[in-house]
Amino acid sequence: MTADAELPAKDGGGVRRARYAVAAVFCAHGAVTGSFATRVPWIQEHAQISAGQLGLALAFPAVGAALAMPLAGSVSHRFGSRAALRGLVALWTLALALPSLAPDLLTLCLALFVFGASAGMSDVTMNALGVEVENRIGRSVMSSLHGMWSVGALLGSAAGTVAAHLHVDARLHHAGAALVLTAIAVTVCQGVPDVRSEPDETPPPRFALPPRSALLIGAVGFCAVFAEGAAMDWSGVYLRDVLGGSPGVAAASTTAFALTMAVARLSGDRIVDRFGAVGTVRVGGTLATVGGLLVVTATGTVTALAGFGLIGLGVAVVVPLAFAAAARSGPRPAQAIAGVATITYTSGLIAPSAIGGVADLSSLVASFGLVTVLAFGLVVGAGVLGTRPKTAAGGSPATPAAADAPRP
Repeated sequence: MTADAELPAKDGGGVRRARYAVAAVFCAHGAVTGSFATRVPWIQEHAQISAGQLGLALAFPAVGAALAMPLAGSVSHRFGSRAALRGLVALWTLALALPSLAPDLLTLCLALFVFGASAGMSDVTMNALGVEVENRIGRSVMSSLHGMWSVGALLGSAAGTVAAHLHVDARLHHAGAALVLTAIAVTVCQGVPDVRSEPDETPPPRFALPPRSALLIGAVGFCAVFAEGAAMDWSGVYLRDVLGGSPGVAAASTTAFALTMAVARLSGDRIVDRFGAVGTVRVGGTLATVGGLLVVTATGTVTALAGFGLIGLGVAVVVPLAFAAAARSGPRPAQAIAGVATITYTSGLIAPSAIGGVADLSSLVASFGLVTVLAFGLVVGAGVLGTRPKTAAGGSPATPAAADAPRP
């Protein structure tokens, strides 16, 4: 692989600009998710579907992502990382307009299939570029990049909360947001690294199973992203249907969740450097478990909002740490990262449908009981993120940012 001359090996002005550009892409990507999540109750009512049918519809992004994500590497190989990201993130931002247009279950499923496919490919591409920038800087930046995704989700959900309070039609809200976010994303992509394949380099396989070394790491990421996806998409419905909250309060739950995620991720690099990946995830898993218990035992909206906030705080840094652990888990970092990304991202897209299925069979309270159990899985499984960094020639760590050991 070759990279453009703008990115020196050390942290010069070029690599800093590239970091800011990738961060802006993460932010725009998150804004789409936040914008969508706050209007899920509106979309459910507009399509006139039950909680179980909504859960079924929310499985289709997982199907679309699972089928499309393996193609992201081939797209980057053919067009270069910059052009690939520009096209894929534009597809994602424009796809925001589709779900709110769906008048029934069938069209909603089709819209969410496209929504998930574009989300998955753009997500894999921007995370690969994030790892590239982190390697060139030589210190941890992935948590803060994911923090910018959460900032975007916060901004998108805040706008959605305002729109819900004002009873703005979600079709108008999402169409306007899609146009604005597309313009922003396409513009900032000009500053991301342009990594290109060598002319004689063998194209990556369209689909490859993750190596064994990545499976346990992916399982920890699965638990975290399941909790994140469930809270992001179902917290509003939970507050409305279980606790009788108003539409504005229901939408505000997504904003509270996104806020705690953003704060934790933006400060995550320093916390991980101080306490190590394993200790950070164990404490986070404990917080998320407590948050889940607050949600399932809540008798009022304030307690539930606090619970959703703790879930967000607890799972915030797990995915960036899972990618970092994958990169040093075996001889093929790119394949391991892609495998973990597929497992974790698919988890987030499966979670909403699983929550709906359990709710249909039992209740939303039981659904978030499942979330609580998976949050505790972070406490149990955190040790797999302590994989030691690979060493380069001469015995020094190949990627300084990847080391797990706490720093004094």
